[in-house]
Amino acid sequence: MKSIFLIIFISLNIIAQDIINGDIQIAQIESNFAGKLTIDGKQREWLVNPANKNVKFTIVTAGYYKKGEIVLRNDFNRDTDEIVFKVINGQYKKEKISVESSKVAPPKEVLKRIEEERDEANKIYSTSTPGLKFNTAFMLPMSSVITSPFGTARVFNDLVKSYHSGTDFRAAIGTPVVSSNDGIVVIAKDRYYAGGSVVIDHGEGIYTQYYHLSKIDVKLGAKIKKGEIIGLSGASGRVSGPHLHFGVIVNGVQVNPINFIKKINALF
Repeated sequence: MKSIFLIIFISLNIIAQDIINGDIQIAQIESNFAGKLTIDGKQREWLVNPANKNVKFTIVTAGYYKKGEIVLRNDFNRDTDEIVFKVINGQYKKEKISVESSKVAPPKEVLKRIEEERDEANKIYSTSTPGLKFNTAFMLPMSSVITSPFGTARVFNDLVKSYHSGTDFRAAIGTPVVSSNDGIVVIAKDRYYAGGSVVIDHGEGIYTQYYHLSKIDVKLGAKIKKGEIIGLSGASGRVSGPHLHFGVIVNGVQVNPINFIKKINALF
């Protein structure tokens, strides 16, 4: 008996799909046919759709630097279904940004701090707490104009240093920032590059990030509800002016937050 994938299509055996680098796709399956799930050989768990207990889903992520293919396999009894995702280039643009020289080439005395902050974040993002902490659609952290989209190559003071790992919203200093969904605060502190930072764990490897805040209104470990004010926007950290940087990480992979919300909300 064949399992049924509900990504836009019905699985016949092997399905081909495209996925943009830095983006996600969501695969759904009837719960009765959800078997052993692997993505690129790594074992994953099918998650129960909060809006339909008869359907399970998984989030397939393509890292920004990912090339080639991603293979999803569902082994159920003696049947094996596969979805092969071809990773295509997102054709991201470049943008030039002028910041303090110390934010491009940090002084030696802050290098240890930067390393510790990076290690702390990586440890959190490599952890997947069991169970989804939300059961409703995600929302944007504020209603404002997007000033810098996900994926652009960041040229700081004429040096290409990174790609933009989130989406920037225009926000004067002191604008309220709300949580995108229910979760638990796992970072609430000032950081060298990100400035005033809040990171929320939504369960099963899903995290949202809120950076460059002028004020943090939540405590580490606090349970947060969707729409709750978590802080005020600012211009802290490596910035050229006040704004909110909003990011999403899924299973340790930084992904396009706007596309994530659109696709995860389709479950509801």
